[in-house]
Amino acid sequence: MLSFLHKKDNPSVDFSDLKADMHSHLIPGVDDGSPDLETSISLIKDLSEMGYKKLITTPHIMWDMYKNTPEIIRPRHEMLQNALRSNGIPVELEVAAEYLIDDHFEKSLESDDELLCFNGNLILVEFSFVQEPVELKSVLFKLQIKGLQPVIAHPERYLYFGANKQWYSEIKALGCLFQLNILSLSGFYGKAPVELAQYLIKQQYYNLIGTDLHNSRHIDLLRASSPYLPVIKKLIHSGSILNHQL
Repeated sequence: MLSFLHKKDNPSVDFSDLKADMHSHLIPGVDDGSPDLETSISLIKDLSEMGYKKLITTPHIMWDMYKNTPEIIRPRHEMLQNALRSNGIPVELEVAAEYLIDDHFEKSLESDDELLCFNGNLILVEFSFVQEPVELKSVLFKLQIKGLQPVIAHPERYLYFGANKQWYSEIKALGCLFQLNILSLSGFYGKAPVELAQYLIKQQYYNLIGTDLHNSRHIDLLRASSPYLPVIKKLIHSGSILNHQL
């Protein structure tokens, strides 16, 4: 048993009502998340202590930076699963991916390449934080034609949509699901994402809640997120959040 698994006290926050986290970067050494196996195990133990029973981890696939494929991701996922069992950490670990909508992603759609989804047909997608992707609605429609359900990662972080909130209504009308980053509520990404998250909560547009966990700093922020638990619990009790069904 690794000694670092006993180094932290129990957290004061409880995310057990969510049961599952569906957005994190816990596969070691494939993106800007966990750099190695030991860190991955430590982060997963922390999430388990916070009440999570299932983790769907979602490594980046963005071709300019992280040229990940199912063939790269799956063996590392299996290695991590084996390590969790060896260390007695009672968390179910599945793997999907967080896809940047870019030229490579569009080519993958055209080529019918395998895409890493969760819960059958849910696919997590993100956009550039700088500018709206060209032909976004067309790409989302193509996903749906293939029988896939687009899940928009952290829509509150795309600040260029703040001036045109009608965009959110249009994307929801296309049948997309929205995923909230817990840390967006804390101001970690800035004031504007907080305000957009509040707007989307008011509109009842969120369907999933994720940590988007990358590192131990995020763990510390999650441990300090007690002030935002009432917001999360209210979302859960609204019936619109699907985490418990994953």
